[in-house]
Amino acid sequence: METKEKFLSFNLGIRDTAVISLQHITEVLQVSLPEICGVPEMPSSVLGIYNWRGEMLWLVDLEAMLGYPPISQGSNLLSIMMGIVLENKGKYLGLLVRQLIDIEWLDTKQMKPAITELFYPKISPFLQGYFINDSEEMIFNLDAITIIQAPMWGVHN
Repeated sequence: METKEKFLSFNLGIRDTAVISLQHITEVLQVSLPEICGVPEMPSSVLGIYNWRGEMLWLVDLEAMLGYPPISQGSNLLSIMMGIVLENKGKYLGLLVRQLIDIEWLDTKQMKPAITELFYPKISPFLQGYFINDSEEMIFNLDAITIIQAPMWGVHN
């Protein structure tokens, strides 16, 4: 049985790499900060609303959400970020990341289970598992559906 899937890989924090399965990614776009309309009283990882194809798309700083320093603040501030639009059952969510790396085929049979002790507490609930790449580095496999369904924006979605 074919167990290879296409994943989009991108940077998380300074050193880490993560992937999300392409089956839940609708679009990838460049987003500049001034185009994001801030919304008060939201978790700090939620940057606000973006006009995407005439729809309101919630944008989330993925690094802040997963317990890294926010990419949207301080010395980390990036004026242009990459947005990954996730979709599940007609619900959309935009994840902002530093930069995209590539699209790669990964064998899901080689994915290792996410053992809680290995990861930041904030990242564990969103991990499907992880891969080890050729240079022996861990690649986090993030679960798009869990991210979209996260309770922190359930009220607003």
